[in-house]
Amino acid sequence: MLRLILALLYLLAQPALAADPVRIGVSGPFTGGSSPMGISMREGIRIAAAELNARGGVLGRPIELVERDDEARNERGAQVVQELITRQRVVAGLGIANTGVALASQRFYQEARIPVITSVATGSVVTRQFLPPQHPDNFVFRVSASDTIQAAMIVSEAVERRGLKHVAIFHDATNYGQLGREDLERTLAERNLKPVAVERFNLQQTDMTMQLRRARDAGAEAILTYGIGPELAQIANGMARINWRVPLIGSWTLAMSNFIDNAGPNAEGARMPQTFIPEPTSPRRKTFIDAWRASTGSGRIPVPPAAAQGYDSLLLLAAAIRQAGTTDGDRVREALENLNEKIEGVVMTYRTPFSKDRHETITSVHDIFMGEVRDGRVVFAYDEDRRRASGR
Repeated sequence: MLRLILALLYLLAQPALAADPVRIGVSGPFTGGSSPMGISMREGIRIAAAELNARGGVLGRPIELVERDDEARNERGAQVVQELITRQRVVAGLGIANTGVALASQRFYQEARIPVITSVATGSVVTRQFLPPQHPDNFVFRVSASDTIQAAMIVSEAVERRGLKHVAIFHDATNYGQLGREDLERTLAERNLKPVAVERFNLQQTDMTMQLRRARDAGAEAILTYGIGPELAQIANGMARINWRVPLIGSWTLAMSNFIDNAGPNAEGARMPQTFIPEPTSPRRKTFIDAWRASTGSGRIPVPPAAAQGYDSLLLLAAAIRQAGTTDGDRVREALENLNEKIEGVVMTYRTPFSKDRHETITSVHDIFMGEVRDGRVVFAYDEDRRRASGR
């Protein structure tokens, strides 16, 4: 009899979170040159998961993150996502920092009818890979700023704000770099401008001297960039070596810690679009910055936008699962396209962030800010942006 009573008490004492977890795939580059993006993103997602689980999880079930390193390699990314779907049985995906990896891997989420929210990759085609009529339902969503929007800001900074007409484009050989170059060229063409030089470089390239001299000799007044931290640092350091100093304006990756650290004083003044600059301009942002410090033991976020976007992507996914009342992929996708809950994120406050035809949370240059490297960290380039971020 005593054993029966003890058994009943044990069953009654089991918490609600003893239910089967909601398994969510998280993939990104956690090693290699892109790792500052991936690690920042992953930590942001982990912080959101801890907060959600402390409040009871979702649908009375704990959130379990199933994390995989895609190494920023397209083929590895595809393998990782297939494994997450077929073996780990995830109900949704988050992450993916590199455009090429996104294009190679998100098709498996699409085929499985499992929603994925891209937390970092910015290639303009990422959310347009599976559109009607060939694909009646699109399972790919995004919280980062597309390169179409970033290119508009980059060109505006060079041409409108600074009055420069002769610019060079430096881009890496990846999908990200190639597509970013196209966006920049298209945006310049809208102003009847052409770059005076277009220079391509490879990952892990350590000498940009020839490309920089060609750009200088062509009369470039600024360099517009599409690449990632290590190679961007080589551009900045190469400019210093040939004693040529013109503005360096590029995509959001100029905020990567391995650009700022490797370029040192040569990074100063570089400008780039940012969805999040780590200043406590709102209560939610302050809470997130404090949570980052408590979780990592460091006040520095290697790539602040990646961390904030990772955090927000899980909040949006959890809200969709709550609204759907299930983890069924079609129902969660429909909920994402019709979210009725206001979500206080780090990047922004989300009110109906997606629709059937719009799978981007960021749709305008007014949704993001221009950052600048000063004293080894990224700050607001313009006070008006800081005031806008503070809601004043």
